[in-house]
Amino acid sequence: MLTRVLVVDDHDHAREAVCDIISMSSKFEVVGAVSSGQQAIEFTTQWMPDLILMDIRMPGMDGLETTQRIKLKFPYVKIVMITVSDDMYDLLEALKRGAQGYLLKNLHPSTWIEYLETIVNEEAPLSRELAFQILKDFSMSPQKNNAEVLTSREKEILNGVASGYTNKEVANSLTISEHTVKNHLKNILQKLHLQNRVQLTRYALERGLVKGEKRLME
Repeated sequence: MLTRVLVVDDHDHAREAVCDIISMSSKFEVVGAVSSGQQAIEFTTQWMPDLILMDIRMPGMDGLETTQRIKLKFPYVKIVMITVSDDMYDLLEALKRGAQGYLLKNLHPSTWIEYLETIVNEEAPLSRELAFQILKDFSMSPQKNNAEVLTSREKEILNGVASGYTNKEVANSLTISEHTVKNHLKNILQKLHLQNRVQLTRYALERGLVKGEKRLME
C-alpha cells in the first residue's frame, strides 16, 4: 500500500526537488504540494495524507506552528521536518511540537528514501547523520532522571535508538535478534513512562543520556 505524501515548502524549486526525490520510490505517492502552513492544514483536513514533509522555515505560520496545529487535530498523521539547519533548538522544538522526524535537505536522495521508510515503520525519529551532529554538540547538563532503573543492555539499546539507528541495525550491532530489541524497547518505554521512540529520543537528549559516541555499527 502506497504511503500518501504531502510536501510543504514556500519555495517552488524546493517543492519540486522534494517531490522528485519522493517519486524515486515506488512505496510513496505525492498527493499534494503546497506553499504555506495554512494550505497544509486545509489540505490535510480534506485529504488526510499519511506523511507530511514540512519545511521548518516559512513566512507567516512556520513549520513548527503548522506541525503543532496539525498534530492536535490529526495525531496519527506523521510529520517529518525538512530543513537546511542542524540547530539543536530546532530539532528539540520539532519533537516537542509532535514531529516524527527531522531531515536535512543536503542529504543524498537515497538517504531520504531509506529514512522515510523507517519513519513509516515507526523506527527512527532522527536520521543518523543528524543524530550524531546534534549529540556531538549537545552540552546540556544531565537532569535528574530515572534511567538508573534500566539494565546495561537497555542502556545500550537506548543509545542506539537515540543515535538514529533502526531496530535491525541495533540488533546486528549487539548480536541479538530484532525481536529482542523490540521487547527491550517495550520495557524501556514502560520503565521510563514514555509512549514511543520519539519521546524516548527527546528524553535521552534532554537528560544527556546519549554521548553520541559511534560505538554501534563499528
